[in-house]
Amino acid sequence: MTRRVAVLPGDGIGPEVMTAAAAELGSGIEQVHLDISADRYLSSGELLTDADLQIIAGCDALLFGAIGDPRVPDGVLERGVLLRLRKELDLYVNLRPFPDMGIVFVRENTEGPYSGVGTRSGGVATETSVNTAEAIGRCARYAFEMASQRSGLVTLVHKANVLVHAGSLWRETTERVAETYPEMRLEYEHADAAAYHLVTDPSRFDVVLTDNLFGDLLSDLAAGLSGGLGRAASANLHPDRSTRPTRCAGLFEPVLGSAPDIAGTGKADPRAAIQAARMLMDTLEKERVAT
Repeated sequence: MTRRVAVLPGDGIGPEVMTAAAAELGSGIEQVHLDISADRYLSSGELLTDADLQIIAGCDALLFGAIGDPRVPDGVLERGVLLRLRKELDLYVNLRPFPDMGIVFVRENTEGPYSGVGTRSGGVATETSVNTAEAIGRCARYAFEMASQRSGLVTLVHKANVLVHAGSLWRETTERVAETYPEMRLEYEHADAAAYHLVTDPSRFDVVLTDNLFGDLLSDLAAGLSGGLGRAASANLHPDRSTRPTRCAGLFEPVLGSAPDIAGTGKADPRAAIQAARMLMDTLEKERVAT
């Protein structure tokens, strides 16, 4: 079967860096290009349509550029496109490796404060963090499997001393998973302490397991410590083929954002997008070997 990859350049510098990234896919890959962007939203009101989703679900993977535009209110494009893709394709692991630091972040990708549950009434806003043992457990298993191929250390990062409900569920669930990996080592750090140690003593980490919000913030900090966002790539994965809801193994993207202020200036650094494409190809090759 011919391998098929959806390519979504998106907004800002996305189309610029995707040109270099798509070249990494090689001639043996069928590329399906999709126009999902702020321009389309502003002209038609369409974000991610069901037809778009069906095309992506029928591909082996998605190479994603960037989303976000100052002409569109914050959150409209991000929630309507990127977060919906993660949710609809059940891409429950966000994997962000930093080889220069010897650290990889395994971030739960479908729940937490990014669940989209909340209300605002006048001057009062409530943002609900949704956490389930099922989602935490499958992400923790992925982290321990990864650690088994590295140093054997998993560090759970949360804020259990303040976020007592979600924090206790994360700790209890991860500890239960750890019992099935007796040869692995599990440690815990509060998120603020982890941020400090990423700067002062990053060698204490190997595989960092955390929730959606803390993973987003801490991995961006790691990017700043290892060359900048222009060099940071990530994979959004459903690694378990037996439970994967579609053909699509994952969404691969640079972490750099749409950076509209430098779009069209030639200053965009394509290295993160190229690395995302290489992560995509590596994932497809591993899946081919496993079949």
